[in-house]
Order: sequence, then structure tokens, then C-alpha cells
Amino acid sequence: MPWYLGVLLFIATIAAMEVAAILGHKYVMHGFGWFLHKSHHTHRFGFFEWNDLYGVMGAAVAISLFWLGVQEQWGTFYVWLASGITAYGAIYFGFHDIIVHRRIETGYVPRSNYMKRIVQAHRLHHVVESRDGTVSFGFIWAPPIDELKRQLAENTRTGKAIVRQNPVGRNMTGPA
Repeated sequence: MPWYLGVLLFIATIAAMEVAAILGHKYVMHGFGWFLHKSHHTHRFGFFEWNDLYGVMGAAVAISLFWLGVQEQWGTFYVWLASGITAYGAIYFGFHDIIVHRRIETGYVPRSNYMKRIVQAHRLHHVVESRDGTVSFGFIWAPPIDELKRQLAENTRTGKAIVRQNPVGRNMTGPA
């Protein structure tokens, strides 16, 4: 595969991973996979949570694709694909785990409108008491905050969501 097609596949894979993450977060993590993801929405101590197993699963897919592409000589397509998945995982870890949840303290304060929106959208995601009725399932893309607030208010009004005063989860203190 020519390098420029590989780079295109790499970028397309990162974009596709965000779509897959949104759908997986909404329908798997807040669906039948809640038994693992619930750990991410509760107070706890320690560095790891059951929810981290989702990252391990994603890493296993990328490692398998690297193996197939290199060791089994299936081709560079699989290496570029695995590279895109790995890059998405690194971006996710940086945005979600380091910047939003501060699993590693850096002192970073979001100043750009984009970063403020990502952080605030995830805080709004954490104000709902259960797996149902929450908003904003993306990790590197979020709808406008006003739209999320309207959706959350509607979910609360119709009884789909029970909203807390403060978001719950690792380092989610203060009002949303």
C-alpha cells in the first residue's frame, strides 16, 4: 500500500473509532456492559477501575491487527489500521483520562473553546445517577453545550434521567 493511502487509512480509522466509541459508549457501556462501566460513574479510590477493561479490549484488537499485518504478513493495510486504533486510544487516554478525569495530574487547564466543551460535555455526562438518560457519549467530539443542557433538561422532565447536583466519577467535583 502506498504511504499516502496508509496515512489516509490512519486518519479515517481515527475518525471511525470516534463513531465506534460513541455507539459503544451509548449502547454497550450504558447497555449490557454497564456492569463494567458503572465503576466509572461511582466514587472510588485507587488508580484502576473495571471500566479500564474496555481499553484493554481495544488494545487487544490493535495488537492482533499489528500481529496479522507484520508477523502473518497480511500486509500494511492491517498495520495502518492498527496504528489508527492505537492513536485513537492514545488520544482518548489523553483527553478523557488525563485532562478530564486527571488520572495523571498535569496542572493543565482547558482554555480553548474546544477543550472547554469536551470537558463540560463529559461533566454533563456524569451528572445522571444511572445508566439511562445521560448525554454526550463522544470522547473527542461533543455536541454544543446548550444542546446537551436542553437534552438533559428534557430527559429529566420526562423521567428518563435523575440528575445530581454534582457529577460523580474520578475528579468530577463541582457543579456541571
